[in-house]
Amino acid sequence: MTEIQTFCQSCGMPITDSELFGTEVSGEKNDEYCRYCYDQGDFSQPNLTMEEMIDFCISVLKEDGMEEEKAKTMLKNTIPFLKKWKKKEPTITPKIIKKEAFTVLGISSRTSNAAEITGDGEIPKIWDRFFSKEIQGQFSKQGNETPIIGLYSNYESDVFGAYTFAVGKEISNKQTVIEGFQVFHVPQAKYAVFTTEVGPVLEIVPKAWSAIWRWFEENNYERTYTGDFEIYDERSIDPNEAQIDIFVAIR
Repeated sequence: MTEIQTFCQSCGMPITDSELFGTEVSGEKNDEYCRYCYDQGDFSQPNLTMEEMIDFCISVLKEDGMEEEKAKTMLKNTIPFLKKWKKKEPTITPKIIKKEAFTVLGISSRTSNAAEITGDGEIPKIWDRFFSKEIQGQFSKQGNETPIIGLYSNYESDVFGAYTFAVGKEISNKQTVIEGFQVFHVPQAKYAVFTTEVGPVLEIVPKAWSAIWRWFEENNYERTYTGDFEIYDERSIDPNEAQIDIFVAIR
């Protein structure tokens, strides 16, 4: 038995054992789909629509004890981005730049992509805390008008491992560290910088990350996992008509 950690690109089911992979006509394992969705070179239910898949998965999660609204939120935020269902979007082409080391002051929590797709991840909670009156009041006292940064750091391994997600602002060495906040040092690095389309933040950011993962699959660039971040500047003042830059560290 081989232990792995990936997700079916049709139903989103976690695949932790190679025996759960689907199969090709030859009997060879297909490492993108689970055996319930894909068998002997074809989808088990080829005429199933994405909406029907979501409804089916909701019923399965309800049987496992998850609340219906929580299951619906999780699935609507994940299944449309899986390979079988996502629309072929125009390729998102990054700029390659070098950026000097910098320091971020903010609040954080430990999480993983697997935890975030459950609909009860840490990232939304961190954002809610950051925009509380207490946190915003502390930054106002500093007079820090720099853009907000969403920082992914301290990676355990790769996209499947745990990482620390922080929200904060860049600070200089002269600025006072606020008690109760954390300091994150982001090293000098080369980055692939991706710019999202314009739209609601809760839609454009997950969509961009999905395109980013695909871009790395199709191109000969290697991620370093030394620190990736999103920049929320004046273009994201209106969260319903926002545009974000995403910096991904590369070799």
